Amino acid sequence: MKTSRSRGRTWRGAVLAVLLTTGALTAAAPDARGDGARTETPVPSSHPADGVTESSVRVKVPLPRSFGDRPAACDQLSYLRYRSAEGPAASADADRILVAQPGILEGAGAFDSVARGTVAKAAAQGRHIEFWALDRRSNCLEDRTGIASGDQHTAVDYYYRAKPVGGRVFGGFVGDDRLGWMAKLGIEQTVRDEYDLLVRELPDQGLRRSKVLCGGHSLGGVVTGYFAAADFDGDPATPADAGHNQCAGYFALDTTISTSLADLSGSLPDDTDLPDVGLGYAAVQAGLDTGLLPRSLSAPVLLNPETMTLLAIAGLGAVRDPDGEADLPAYLPSGINIEATNRFLFSKDAAAFLAGSPGVKDFRLTNATVLGALMDDNSVPLAFLQSSVGFFDGGPVADKSFPVANGGTQPTQLFGVGYKAIPARPHGPLYTWRDYDRVGDADDPGYRSADGTPFTDAGKEVTDLRELARSLAEQPLDFTEQYFPTKLVTDIQLATSPQVKKLVVHPTGLTARPTLTVLAGDGLLAGRIPADLHPVVAPGYQHLDVLTAAPVQNNGLPEPVSGALAAFARTPR
Repeated sequence: MKTSRSRGRTWRGAVLAVLLTTGALTAAAPDARGDGARTETPVPSSHPADGVTESSVRVKVPLPRSFGDRPAACDQLSYLRYRSAEGPAASADADRILVAQPGILEGAGAFDSVARGTVAKAAAQGRHIEFWALDRRSNCLEDRTGIASGDQHTAVDYYYRAKPVGGRVFGGFVGDDRLGWMAKLGIEQTVRDEYDLLVRELPDQGLRRSKVLCGGHSLGGVVTGYFAAADFDGDPATPADAGHNQCAGYFALDTTISTSLADLSGSLPDDTDLPDVGLGYAAVQAGLDTGLLPRSLSAPVLLNPETMTLLAIAGLGAVRDPDGEADLPAYLPSGINIEATNRFLFSKDAAAFLAGSPGVKDFRLTNATVLGALMDDNSVPLAFLQSSVGFFDGGPVADKSFPVANGGTQPTQLFGVGYKAIPARPHGPLYTWRDYDRVGDADDPGYRSADGTPFTDAGKEVTDLRELARSLAEQPLDFTEQYFPTKLVTDIQLATSPQVKKLVVHPTGLTARPTLTVLAGDGLLAGRIPADLHPVVAPGYQHLDVLTAAPVQNNGLPEPVSGALAAFARTPR
């Protein structure tokens, strides 16, 4: 074995939402000023020793009263803090602090690998930096109790069978009728939250201006764009509070620092930039306020709290017993969301999808294979959920022609560029998972599509499945996001409305600081980023790989994303 190395308009609009969100912000109302209460809790991990210390930080920053009733936990802001174990204990004493906004349907836990790699590389060069992975405020609704048990059956019983864990009973996945407060949780509050958190954690504005690097992944790049252009005291003539004056530089991970959807060329309908005089914004806001429009972005396949939880549960199995035969598909209770997801992800063709047979329960899979099938770019047909973690092994595979056939003209922004495969023999052999650094080994069967195209090769596999599993299963703040505020999407899509345009007070703020742009070579923006941004391109990477790639790649070189971030943090500002 090799040593560890890494290897229709509606749909188009949905994919765009994966990348983006939609800054004078009004000054925070007096009742939005909390008492500064703060907790920081060490995070244990089975991650190999890397000299990086992780903790979970919660800071009390209440929402304005105008948001209405919400759980007490939603008056807190949370982030994961990564720092060098040999570095200073106080963030203000660090050489640099990278503050990262998550993408759509993404939580702070998704940054685990890239955060650790960035901090460790900087420390090896004598620089002690911190990486703060932010959680969106709406993630306060998530309950990690079942996942934290460390056992798949216990987690399934907790979330789906109302069995208690440690005396606690799951309160159920939160229905839209209980999310009225999220009707106002759009770009204005999201950007305000980042500012308020920075001010509380780093009160010295001069220090923020000289040490903080602001950025994010996917949607987080556009959030950062609005942050950079924002004004936080309502007076543009007093620029110390302007967003760009909280940052020494910007970083964009498979995204751009921008407030314009058109900058993400090729991914938008032709009429995206038609002017909106405000009527559309008002109508959408009324729909959110009344509940006619859902306050949380959801769909019956994968994209809902019930099914997003399954990713973390699958991660538990891949952490504890990756090579053991999985019983998770059979142990899960039946239900429309779970059944629809299983059919969508594990149907060879339309006939199998409609019949539900053969389905995932008809195949013998290891725990690692279950997670691989849920996350790998040669399996899952949704590009924004794809990572490059290896390939099926242990038995014959076939082309997965549902929802689209391999080699067709499907939009890559939605389905990705990789050919999709599926186990071909139900009730047959135990299908195992070939990790990223074993693709291309002498014993690799070298699976090919029916048209002769190899499904993958070593150059396109970059993420270690077990490290991905740790990020999903061991973090106190989710890798995925169960309750994404719909208002973030509607604000983006109505960016030309006066209500959103007024938020861009300092448009030159977007280019006021140096910017690092890192792109996934096979990701959502491949081939659509202007060359004058001078992006660092990670070959073979998918959208999530820029966050999850293993420290050493299949070409024997270090993964480039954390290296680029560490170098960017080292450059004087």
